[in-house]
Amino acid sequence: MTALLDVACHLPELSVDIREIGERAGIDERLIANFRRFYGLSQVRRAPGGDLREALVAAASGLTGLRGNERRVRHVIYARTISTVAAAHENPLEDVCAALGLSEASAFTLTEQGCATGLLAVELAGRLLAADGDPDALALVFSGEATFTPMIQLIPESTVLGECTAACLVGGGDDHDVLLGLAVHTYGKYAEDYPPKALDPAFLNDHNDLLAAVIQEAVEAAGAECADLTVILPHNVNRLSWVRTCRILGLPLDRVYLDNIPVTGHCFAADPFVNLVHAREAGRLRPGDLYLMASVGLGATFSAAVLRH
Repeated sequence: MTALLDVACHLPELSVDIREIGERAGIDERLIANFRRFYGLSQVRRAPGGDLREALVAAASGLTGLRGNERRVRHVIYARTISTVAAAHENPLEDVCAALGLSEASAFTLTEQGCATGLLAVELAGRLLAADGDPDALALVFSGEATFTPMIQLIPESTVLGECTAACLVGGGDDHDVLLGLAVHTYGKYAEDYPPKALDPAFLNDHNDLLAAVIQEAVEAAGAECADLTVILPHNVNRLSWVRTCRILGLPLDRVYLDNIPVTGHCFAADPFVNLVHAREAGRLRPGDLYLMASVGLGATFSAAVLRH
């Protein structure tokens, strides 16, 4: 069984007002006002001039289960939204592995599903470990990126991007957060360049129905019902999207952990994992609780995973 043995995250210290980001991007002040009033966005965490390698290492440093078990890590997967994050002669993931003492692990980047890539990476890590046949083997999954260009700092009809990172230690067994059900669907008719200058109106119209459908499918794959979920750990695109999705699912909005939307903004594929860390710290999860992680990647991929805490 695929299980999250440990999850940690790193939040840059600097909080930046979304109005400042909007001004730099030349976004109309009325849109920023709507982001605040209706979307629940306020600030994002940033590390100006920071190094992506340092941010990923900082996330991994919070994994207590990694210390002393470096030799057990067989695979390191970096789930990315942006296909290119460094110069051609640089390999940030190899540098991260060296810094963490994981040079013997097989390390690679997973992309092409946008911000939904993180959940796929966890499931893929489980499959790789099962193929290895070693019950003690581990995998490390990274997510989160740097907003290194103004083009990827804001999506006009949707959200503002932050720079939080997350790290997950994946293993087998049934005594940790076990993956019970996963659903992933890519709808190529919404394919577009990233970052888009404007989102496809059809995608905006269909988004919530498709997200609700993939959540329902993941819950059914886990042999459960939506009402059984203690909490939904979302991608932090905006609050309004989750208001509409909960209405379709027939769930109260307080079932969704929305606390980070005004604090971190949307942090690429890292959102559900950052939310897991904080929901756990806030006492939103008890042993035996079912929870669901959900994310959407432009292009468009919808994913949801059900786990037992």
